[in-house]
Amino acid sequence: MVSKNSDRAQPRRISIRERTSKVSKADFASMPDSFGWFDSFRKMIPDILAGRDLNELADSIVEAHRGGRCVAFMMGAHVVKCGLGGLIGELIRRGIVTAIAMNGACAIHDVEIALWGKTSEDVETALGEGTFGMTSETVTFFVDALSLAARDAIGMGEATLRTLAHCDPPNRHLSVLSAAYEAKVPTTIHVAIGTDTVHQHESIDGAKLGMATMKDFRLFCDIVSNLNNGVILNLGSAVIMPEVFLKALATARGRGISVGDFTAANFDMYSLYRPTKNIVERPRLLGAITYNFLSHHEIILPFLFAAIMAKLTN
Repeated sequence: MVSKNSDRAQPRRISIRERTSKVSKADFASMPDSFGWFDSFRKMIPDILAGRDLNELADSIVEAHRGGRCVAFMMGAHVVKCGLGGLIGELIRRGIVTAIAMNGACAIHDVEIALWGKTSEDVETALGEGTFGMTSETVTFFVDALSLAARDAIGMGEATLRTLAHCDPPNRHLSVLSAAYEAKVPTTIHVAIGTDTVHQHESIDGAKLGMATMKDFRLFCDIVSNLNNGVILNLGSAVIMPEVFLKALATARGRGISVGDFTAANFDMYSLYRPTKNIVERPRLLGAITYNFLSHHEIILPFLFAAIMAKLTN
């Protein structure tokens, strides 16, 4: 028996313009005029432990880029909330990153920054007020993207890119998704139903969502199948992307493709089970070179970005 409290009344919505957000476009990282400074700074980084690892990883990315190999970034939401969308977008525009895979929350934050210049709700306050996840514009955007995905039989990534481009986002220079659209980089969005704020709304069609994200998983399997001699990074996804990667890797090897000769790196603030196992330890058993960087994204990822750019301009 279903209680009256479980009746599925439409939740009230609020505009993003009146919503309190913790992150603004003004907080985002910006591009320096040049990267010559990094060569001098790098001399202060010891060629030991994580210092050596970061330098080796930058070398691997540059080598893969120059060899026309895959450089894939898997992303959790925190990377965008840390203000790094513009830097990752620059790597995409320069042809260094060749594939993007993200969870649903990452897509939500990137879209909000691109269109409205703000993101990241104050969860505790909004939950008490009954407004958490009730942002009208965000829900409407993803309803439109899923309708496009169903109409054109495309994945959630491509549908989100096209929907965002159609909106002519004013902050596209800070958006990973906008950069991917402009550079025609394959982009996949991997959603676990019930994990994202937009799922709270009856207007989100579960069938469309499931079909769109399944198409993206199939595309991601193809990307991983071509990973040999390339690089894949997991940036701040604790569960979804490490699990998606493991299943994509298993699918490739199940097809008889000996994927194992690649470089993988995990970036996060804490040592967590799934990233450690699925990005670092298990690929290493297949022959991959792997790294695990435990640091704040907003500090270590700009270092990696600068190292890549300095090596490319030398």
